[in-house]
Amino acid sequence: MNRFTAWTRKVISRTRGAHRDAGAGFVEYAGLMIIIAGIFTLIDSLGLDGLISKAILNAVNDVIGG
Repeated sequence: MNRFTAWTRKVISRTRGAHRDAGAGFVEYAGLMIIIAGIFTLIDSLGLDGLISKAILNAVNDVIGG
């Protein structure tokens, strides 16, 4: 058995087998939500919300010709 076949079997057994990683989902989603909340807080505290919305409005107007 070559290394690729052994690696493929190991990956399949970890995703479908009895020892799969089933508990990491909550921790990953919680970390992602903390990062997103931090980004929104940073944007709000720096006052970038008006600048970002104006840039998006200008880009949309350039696309639709308004």
